[in-house]
Amino acid sequence: MGGAGGRPAFYVGLGLALASSAFIGGSFILKKKGLLRLCRRGRARAGQGGHAYLQEWLWWAGLLCMGVGEAANFAAYAFAPATLVTPLGALSVLVSAVLSSTFLNEQLNVHGKIGCILSILGSMVMVIHAPQEEEVCSLESMAEKLKDPGFIVFAVCVLVSSLLLVFVAGPRYGQSNVVVYVLVCSAIGSLSVSCVKGLGIALKELFFGKPVLKEPLGWVLLVCLVICISIQINYLNKALDIFNTSVVTPVYYVLFTTAVMMCSAILFKEWQHMVLDNIIGTISGFLTIVSGIFLLHAFRDIPFNPDLLPLFLQQGRADLHASWRSTDRHQSCQHQPLLPSEDKGSQSAEEEQEEEGESV
Repeated sequence: MGGAGGRPAFYVGLGLALASSAFIGGSFILKKKGLLRLCRRGRARAGQGGHAYLQEWLWWAGLLCMGVGEAANFAAYAFAPATLVTPLGALSVLVSAVLSSTFLNEQLNVHGKIGCILSILGSMVMVIHAPQEEEVCSLESMAEKLKDPGFIVFAVCVLVSSLLLVFVAGPRYGQSNVVVYVLVCSAIGSLSVSCVKGLGIALKELFFGKPVLKEPLGWVLLVCLVICISIQINYLNKALDIFNTSVVTPVYYVLFTTAVMMCSAILFKEWQHMVLDNIIGTISGFLTIVSGIFLLHAFRDIPFNPDLLPLFLQQGRADLHASWRSTDRHQSCQHQPLLPSEDKGSQSAEEEQEEEGESV
């Protein structure tokens, strides 16, 4: 899977990706706790353009936790392909959902639990069938890929769509639709992954003694990464302040994963040398994740109780005891063949006992 380091590099990238999911999932909870404390104090909310969260230590703890997770994610991209690292972000959905139900009193119904399981299973399928990216060993080869016309068109589309979301869709639908602000984070995040990949290559060259600090591309990628992360943090805070964490996290994961897969496919040509079964496996795994996220998001406010069962199941539940008695009676007649006279006698005796029980 991916780089020149072989299986050791794969396991290093896998471990870093798992650690990243744990830290990032926890960071959502800390940030949300900090935003809720500010709301109780009557401070200006982030969803209304306020920045009072910069004075809340819980929010900074969440930011630090996210920084550690992103650093682990950064290192994971340097060791493994993006389509291997990104799907493992589904684990952050599970961590965030469990912790939010524990510490934020956000209910996670049975649909949400099934959705989390489907997301994890889909991620496992995607990891198994992860495509191999074209190996990029130097900043020179990275620069060539960044000059590809397909990637330039993709980057322009991302920037234009993000501007439309921020200045046109945001004021109208940002307070009522979770997709608006999360889509901004996801689109810009796809570009930040490309910057992370390039900086990871630069760090590898630096460790081998190459004069990468004199290369302008490394500094350009660093500046672009800082800008992209700043935009992501700003609009992610807006989404977290308006909507539940159990909603923001899975929607962000689906959109972010889709954007990263598109960007990686265009930039690193990951899909060109894939066989049919890996293509089907990758698409099936991703659709499984989307199905799980849909269950987690669409039915989040629906409590699961016996009244939601189909009518025939409710009737069966009400008549379950009677059906068991009837079944036992028929089975006793089948397994103990009797003469006609004895059968009638036994049935009449049972009917008399039932009538006596009813009269009492």
